[in-house]
Amino acid sequence: MSENTKLSLVDTNVLVHAYSSSDIVKHALAQKLVAKCWQKKVTFALSVQNLAEFFVVVTKKVKVPFSIEEAEQIIMDITAFSHWKILHYNEKTLQRAIQLHKKAKRHFWDAVLAATMQESGIYHIFTENRDDFKRFAGIVAENPLRA
Repeated sequence: MSENTKLSLVDTNVLVHAYSSSDIVKHALAQKLVAKCWQKKVTFALSVQNLAEFFVVVTKKVKVPFSIEEAEQIIMDITAFSHWKILHYNEKTLQRAIQLHKKAKRHFWDAVLAATMQESGIYHIFTENRDDFKRFAGIVAENPLRA
């Protein structure tokens, strides 16, 4: 069993709720989860894809958009912190994602994330979109934003 089997990935939507207070209940629940990482009680994984999506969502799509500098600082803090494991993907991951996308008939970007997780030996994701990950073999999706 690899060390990564204990890791969970935090999906973009959970990360966004941890920083954006557009929905107070989800904000509190996401903050509580992410705080465990910042307090060094647990290590969580994020893909570079999650960080890129986070940047776009918090600067363009939330009720009160963040400045580019605020979003940049959050991403810099996350990538520099010891208890966030940042996952990268490459052309092999992309090829695997295409196969997952065709087989599971799920959103392509979810397939990229699933392929990245599988290649990294991570099979648990905290996400609001549990249904999006049900068809990816071995991945268990948990919604931490339910009150």
